[in-house]
Amino acid sequence: MSDETVASGEGDDTGTGEDAHDGGEAEEEARDAESGLDGAAQRTAVRERYAGIAADTSSCCGGDDGGCGDGPTAGIDADRARELGYAEDDLAAVEPGANLGLGCGNPTAIASLEQGDTVLDLGSGAGFDCFLAAREVGDAGRVIGVDMTPEMVERARENAASNDAGNVEFRLGEIEHLPVADATVDVAISNCVINLSPDKAQVFREAARVLRPGGRLAVSDVVRTAELPADLAVDPSSVTGCVGGAATVADLEAMLADAGFVDVSVEPKADSDEFVREWDPDRDLSDYVLAARIEATKPTAETRPETPASN
Repeated sequence: MSDETVASGEGDDTGTGEDAHDGGEAEEEARDAESGLDGAAQRTAVRERYAGIAADTSSCCGGDDGGCGDGPTAGIDADRARELGYAEDDLAAVEPGANLGLGCGNPTAIASLEQGDTVLDLGSGAGFDCFLAAREVGDAGRVIGVDMTPEMVERARENAASNDAGNVEFRLGEIEHLPVADATVDVAISNCVINLSPDKAQVFREAARVLRPGGRLAVSDVVRTAELPADLAVDPSSVTGCVGGAATVADLEAMLADAGFVDVSVEPKADSDEFVREWDPDRDLSDYVLAARIEATKPTAETRPETPASN
């Protein structure tokens, strides 16, 4: 299947929820006014930054000097891996080149994956978390990575070949309009990507659409714990660096609930301040953002909250 086909949502098991959520445009415009970046400009900036990272892995998210793991050196360093929640076995299990050090946690560690699961990675980058998930779900399972940057998708596919990952596939597309069919996914994971979206509410609606009833969301991401200085909030490099676009815990909880999720949990990791401080040599970003674990469940018919009867 070609990138063009996948991105458009065509094919046997792909589809997008674009028509169902036209209201997202108004929400995005409201956030644009707050951030100083319109949605189109933000997507372009993110795509350009991560295309560069895919081609030249000496850079990473955060400020120009690093962030989100501080690049590929951190990505293969055992001490940093432990800080993010990875075991040394995780690093040894995946061939070099897939771990670009772009994460702020380990979503596979909180995903409770089982043999035979279908897993979706929102913003899969070079594929590191996908390959870890593939070990957990086995040959009977399936892992789908979606990324909007063609250069990352190309690199991930090359990594899939070198890792002999026959149960992993990578699709070109936006996480706000997933090229994945309704109710086909058991677990959706993501690692330091949703903060980059100008329409996070739409991302969560899409995750709810593609998850099966009872399906789970397991995300590592950055959350805002204090008001950002004005220059950080409007600086494109701050937004593409996993800081300027971070949402608060309360906002994330509300968006997840509005998308229909239950058992919502957003827990900032206090110990993440150590590596967040390394993202900018000129200021302590841990005063404003921390890494967090985000978990939620798509309800089944039995667990779906009752809607109050109208008069």
